[in-house]
Amino acid sequence: MHRDAAVMAQLGGVRDEPQTAAYLAKNLKHWDEHGYGLWILREVGGGEPPPVGRAVLRHLLVDGVDEVEVGYAFYPSHWGRGLATEIATACLQLGRAELGLTTIVAVTSPENRASQHVLEKVGLVYERDFTHEGERAALFRTR
Repeated sequence: MHRDAAVMAQLGGVRDEPQTAAYLAKNLKHWDEHGYGLWILREVGGGEPPPVGRAVLRHLLVDGVDEVEVGYAFYPSHWGRGLATEIATACLQLGRAELGLTTIVAVTSPENRASQHVLEKVGLVYERDFTHEGERAALFRTR
């Protein structure tokens, strides 16, 4: 997924092998520390279908404040099928019901209207622009 230019266009750009390994290590550490984090998504069906995307519910520092972020990414062949809405809804439900979270944030590129539409559809509202990992980003939050 990190080598797919279309997927990574809104996620900081294509990543090389060392960057991908660091991303994986960071997410495995999050699982060890919190018991939740990044999920690889596959279509329901027989056998071992290839991944269609990923979802995340993880801690994220936003301007020095510890928040929990919901996020998702899908391969282009799976865009426009409602999967982002489905997985974002499931992650928010898990965050509220299982983790007792009262607020959850999402970070997206200010230009990524498709993702912003999904976030609004599942109940997040735009809060403000901020700098995330050196880039301008839009912060959304649950109501």
